[in-house]
Amino acid sequence: MKLRTMLTLSTAVAGLVFANAAGAAEYRIGITQNNVGVDSYQTTYDKAFKEAVEANDAVEAVVLDAGGDVARQIAQIEDLIQQQVQAIIIWPTNGEAVIPAVRKAHNAGIPVIVTNSNIAEAGFDFVKSFSGPDNITQGSRSAEIMCDKFKEMGIETTAQVVQISGQPGYTTAIERQKGFDDRLPEVCPDVTVVETQPGDWNREKSQKVMEAFLVKYDKIDGVYAGDDNMGVGALNAAKAAGREGIIFVGATNFAVGYEAMEKGEYWGSIYQSPVDDAKAALKTAIDVLDGKDVPFLNYFDTPKITQDNMSNFTKPVF
Repeated sequence: MKLRTMLTLSTAVAGLVFANAAGAAEYRIGITQNNVGVDSYQTTYDKAFKEAVEANDAVEAVVLDAGGDVARQIAQIEDLIQQQVQAIIIWPTNGEAVIPAVRKAHNAGIPVIVTNSNIAEAGFDFVKSFSGPDNITQGSRSAEIMCDKFKEMGIETTAQVVQISGQPGYTTAIERQKGFDDRLPEVCPDVTVVETQPGDWNREKSQKVMEAFLVKYDKIDGVYAGDDNMGVGALNAAKAAGREGIIFVGATNFAVGYEAMEKGEYWGSIYQSPVDDAKAALKTAIDVLDGKDVPFLNYFDTPKITQDNMSNFTKPVF
């Protein structure tokens, strides 16, 4: 394996090239990620992607991180176009804002694979394939987990729920909220979502959001969070305030969520692996370059996990 700093890249987009030492790579693929350092899911994804590249003799990859900055990600895409990579993988910082840059790649004849969080529908014509989870289904399944627990408790006609969503404008956040908001009234029509506020995928911010909810609402029976990182932030706020009996449900089961489930403090989530996510993105890009028939929406499964069935799942590594 060889690893060298990409000196040809501008300072704004400086990254690393990963390649297998066996010989010249057949394909050169660029990836611009959302924000590697923001949470352990993205950190684990980054590591898994690099390891998958290193294990594949046919691939060399320019690995970049936008650091959550839309302008930086657009600059990275434009730089990858200038380098004439054969495919670009993008984990969008903002599903709307990146569309013009994705269009440029498409017009340059470079296939674009979107990973983890899709771009907005207006950009679909410029994308070869989306590889990742079905986030609307995840939100829907989270609603079912919560409703089933409320029915078990006998509060499905009176329960009140607050929701902590992800980063505004981020497609995953939009879709997980939509899945939850659409499905909950279908399975538990008398449950009320009293308020939704963004937690920006950040545990500390989500804790503050929950603290405000606890002051504002005397009755909170359930909390739905767009991922377990935010959900555990909300749990920490409730524990500090001495508010018991609240049902916490998330999406994307983090290690901290799994541990809270083991303690009986956190009810359920959706099981999603960043390692599978990263490997699926690279495989999708390679399949596209190999001329294989790849579906536009290339989902991998994300099953429900609760305290009742968690023994069937290994603890997440992130």
